[in-house]
Amino acid sequence: KQNRRARSARGRNKLFLIVALLMATALFYSYYFIKAGAILYEGKKRKKVEKELMESENKFQSFAEQSLVGIYLMQNGIFKYVNPKFAEIFGYSVEDCLDMNFSKLVFPEDLAMVEENLRRHTSGEERSIQYIFRGVKKSGTIIYLEVFGSLMPSKGNIVATGTMLDITERKQAEEALRESEEKYRILIESMKDAIARLSPTGYLTYVSPNVKEFSGYKPEDEIGNHMSKYFANKTDIIHATELIADVLETPYSGMFEFEFKPKDKEPFPVELTFTPILGTDREVKEIQIALRDITERKQAQEALEESEKKYRRIYDNIIDVYYEANMDGIILEISPSIEKYSKYKREELIGKSLYDVYTNPEERNKLIEALINDGSVYEYEINLTDKDDTQRICSIHSKLIKDKNGNPIKIVGTLRDISDRKAAEKEKMGLEEKLIRSQKMESLGLLAGGVAHDLNNVLSGIVSYPELILMDLPQDSKLRNPIETIQESGHRAAAIVHDLLTVARGVATTKEPLNLNDLVGDYLRSPEFNKLKHFYPTVSVKTNLDTDLFNIAASQVHIRKVVMNLVSNASEAIEGSGNITISTTNRYVDRPLRGYDDVNIGEYAILSVSDDGSGISSDDLERIFEPFYTKKVMGRSGTGLGLAVVWNTVQDHKGYIDVITGENGTTFELYFPITRDEISDKTLSIPIKDYKGNGETILVVDDMESQQKISCKMLDRLGYKTKAVSSGEEAVEYLKENTADLILLDMIMDPGINGRETYERIIKIHPKQKAIIVSGFAQTDEVKQAQKLGAGQYIKKPVKLEKIGLAVKEELEK
Repeated sequence: KQNRRARSARGRNKLFLIVALLMATALFYSYYFIKAGAILYEGKKRKKVEKELMESENKFQSFAEQSLVGIYLMQNGIFKYVNPKFAEIFGYSVEDCLDMNFSKLVFPEDLAMVEENLRRHTSGEERSIQYIFRGVKKSGTIIYLEVFGSLMPSKGNIVATGTMLDITERKQAEEALRESEEKYRILIESMKDAIARLSPTGYLTYVSPNVKEFSGYKPEDEIGNHMSKYFANKTDIIHATELIADVLETPYSGMFEFEFKPKDKEPFPVELTFTPILGTDREVKEIQIALRDITERKQAQEALEESEKKYRRIYDNIIDVYYEANMDGIILEISPSIEKYSKYKREELIGKSLYDVYTNPEERNKLIEALINDGSVYEYEINLTDKDDTQRICSIHSKLIKDKNGNPIKIVGTLRDISDRKAAEKEKMGLEEKLIRSQKMESLGLLAGGVAHDLNNVLSGIVSYPELILMDLPQDSKLRNPIETIQESGHRAAAIVHDLLTVARGVATTKEPLNLNDLVGDYLRSPEFNKLKHFYPTVSVKTNLDTDLFNIAASQVHIRKVVMNLVSNASEAIEGSGNITISTTNRYVDRPLRGYDDVNIGEYAILSVSDDGSGISSDDLERIFEPFYTKKVMGRSGTGLGLAVVWNTVQDHKGYIDVITGENGTTFELYFPITRDEISDKTLSIPIKDYKGNGETILVVDDMESQQKISCKMLDRLGYKTKAVSSGEEAVEYLKENTADLILLDMIMDPGINGRETYERIIKIHPKQKAIIVSGFAQTDEVKQAQKLGAGQYIKKPVKLEKIGLAVKEELEK
């Protein structure tokens, strides 16, 4: 468009200059013809001719001075005449230009060219001449000039005449156009995109050189082809045709994508941008299109879409919670997985402040401080509160995000609810503590059991012989009181051994329906309680017993010992004066108790012993049920087994213990499963005649000679015939040749086979052999296996006459 305008302007200017030159030449010739006419017509018309010549000169003078182009007359390179426009072009006055050499007005680099043109002109080689050169204005500014010259004779000399036009603006426009076209060409040829132009009917009118690289087609071969040649499918052709129709109707630029069909290649995706080229009438003359290969972009886009799909799948299905928050704690983004961990919906949390969900808002300040110092945190634990006030322990991995200036702008990270894990760890720790305690108790139990076994054998003589001696002593004998004292001491020692067996667990306990109220009453009337009151006269013991208390299935001896130990322990906890309260009540338990992850749901009878002492420290609370751990005053009470006995007794009775302690005192609550069985009436003493024998033979098997003698002495007194052997092997050999109505079998015999192995070999000889088991040890699995084989009761040493008599009588009568 600019090129056409420039050519049109040059044409008009050239025409104008030619007309002006012709007019000027005509005027000059007219002048000389008129003058010549004056010479020819000297006569009568001279004055008229002179007048007309004067008018002609005046007309030429007026035309030249008012002309819009520069006019000059030059002879031998010197200006003889210039009009005002000529002087204006160069910035001189008309007077300054007269007698000036033309070279002064020519740019030095163009001087040779101008001189050559003048030589050819003045030599007659070219009567008229037209050329362009660079001139120099008075100010030194360089301008472009176009000259149209001719020759004219004057007084025998050749005068060069001509017109001069300042074409600087035109040259600048042409130069700008040339530079623009060159830039356009360079741009088109260097562009990665292929450029083409279409006629309104869709035919190619121009194709850029890089089309060959783009498509394999030669640009010169494609001019005149219809655009449909390059579309891989008909749908795109229809689309493109519709777009061209729209462009022609309402000129606009736009783009669309289609499958391009290259030469000798597979089609590939192309982005087409089209721009209408309008004529002066605002009608679309052509459509310029740019084609760009978007294969890589499409692949990248598809990869991005796939990546986004993967991210979305991860984001939507992640187990952990992803979150973003600004530095003020406002949640900017949070993954849907939050709904698995909490009662909150994702939408409820976005825009919410984190300070509202922190259990302790100061924790967030500590987190921010750690992030600013380290840039990130790993497995940082925080406590959050759910919508329903549920406390949750969470582990977070977070990173501080900064802007390009290094200023923190937000926090991103993941969050995981570890409440269950922490609970499991706590449970594991508790189980480990229980295991350690169990192992410790087991070790101590083995020790206690071994000691108890040996002591029971020793105590048999102290407990059993006094009973036999007292049966023969007169009531007024002076020896009766000392012997009874010996017997009582033996019973006390046996009670201590009994505690050791309780600690050892597995002690043989006969459980029967009992009422805790009765056991509490028995203890409060006992000598042990009176002795306790003597040691602690300022301690008051009160009771709060439920009259409708259910019965429990229990061992009277053990439960009574539990009451005694708890009251004794409470008395020790009180400094100075204070109160102890013994309470009983019924309770239905349907949830875990403190220290127990699982309890059997049901009805329980509760024994509670409370004191208003100073409480138990946390360190002591962890160990109070360990054997031999005590802070009691030596000499007043205790062997360190009291609470250990309580613990093991409750465990043996399938119950639970809860300890509530503080600065205002301590309460021990013992849970015992109830029974609906009624308490049976018992005779306090059974006459000896009811359990005497009738001469039956009893084989006593025991590895200790003293124990053999005691057992034989008692059985002989009850009317039985006895035979004693010192090992299981001897018993087996004896029974190969002999028989016995019953075997009194010791369980632990060393060296040699134990009671269970002995009985196992004996029943191979006498399958129906009756036996009862005696042992100073706890009731073990060996005892139970022997009983499964057919053995009868288990009797714990030291034995009383009544106990052994009833057991033997019962077994023989089966």
